Amino acid sequence: MKLTRIARYVDLLFCLVIMPLVITLLPVDRWIVHNTAFLLTLVVYIYGLYFIYRRTRPAHLFLQHKYLRIVLLMLLLVGVTELLTHFPMHESSPALDARQLAARQNMRTQTIWFFFLVVTGFSLAIELTFELFRQMLFRQELEAEKNKAELALYKAQINPHFLFNTLNTLYALTLSKSDRAESAFVKFSNILHYMYAQADREMIPLVDEWEYIRQYVDLQRLRLNSHTQVELIEEIDDDRAAVPPMLFITFVENAFKYGISSETDCSIRIGLHLHKSMLDFTTENAVMRRREEAVPGIGIANCRKRLQLLLPGRFDLQTSEREGLYRVRLTIRLHEE
Repeated sequence: MKLTRIARYVDLLFCLVIMPLVITLLPVDRWIVHNTAFLLTLVVYIYGLYFIYRRTRPAHLFLQHKYLRIVLLMLLLVGVTELLTHFPMHESSPALDARQLAARQNMRTQTIWFFFLVVTGFSLAIELTFELFRQMLFRQELEAEKNKAELALYKAQINPHFLFNTLNTLYALTLSKSDRAESAFVKFSNILHYMYAQADREMIPLVDEWEYIRQYVDLQRLRLNSHTQVELIEEIDDDRAAVPPMLFITFVENAFKYGISSETDCSIRIGLHLHKSMLDFTTENAVMRRREEAVPGIGIANCRKRLQLLLPGRFDLQTSEREGLYRVRLTIRLHEE
């Protein structure tokens, strides 16, 4: 909001102060009498050129590596400028010979290109400055939102219920001298290590994130009876793909929180598909219990906000409930087009 206000002040400064002062360097008194149409066209051209630059934001296009758009834009503007140099001029003074007329035409041509360079340089300098400020503000907002999201995720995942249930299960396995006890301790240790060691990174390998989900699901299975069936489906065609850390855990935890029963048959399905940089993550669970209305649901909202900051315009997050089944589908285009 503050940056938008500053941009308006800069636009007003350009339109009401800088350009009027520069235009007064021209022979305005003579042109307004003999070449009124050209003078008005030149003024419209100057202001139009400035606002075209402000509208198209070439600095932003450059940072997005959209070089073709920049080249096409510059070719178009150079073409319009060249056409303006051929604007028909009318000199009424009979005392001017052909050489003087050619000199004046040359001066007008130089004037047009001078304004083109001045407006282009000023616009690009201003836009580059604004773009740097936008990037700084974006980074600050991203860091603040990331810290908020991580704190919320820590509260959601490392909560007393999860720890209590898991430790109770581990204790029971130890007392019964089960062969699964050692493996369960390893998985639990890996989960804790992952959450504290990886969550501060912006992007991590997808295979690592999925392994974290797999170990989390394995631990949850230890406390479930035969009434709840859990199905994991995985299809990944690129082991080098990367995603934001702890991206899927909110949906997985919700599936176990609201979709399990010790008395009624139910199932949880978790799927991950990656094909040609298009990621498709889904969860589906029977609704065995509902969230209390007084308790705000912040997990999915935080996920959506993180995605908007990290992958703007490259994801789609849909949730639905139908016929007693709650579904989540998250699709992400991992690479920009």
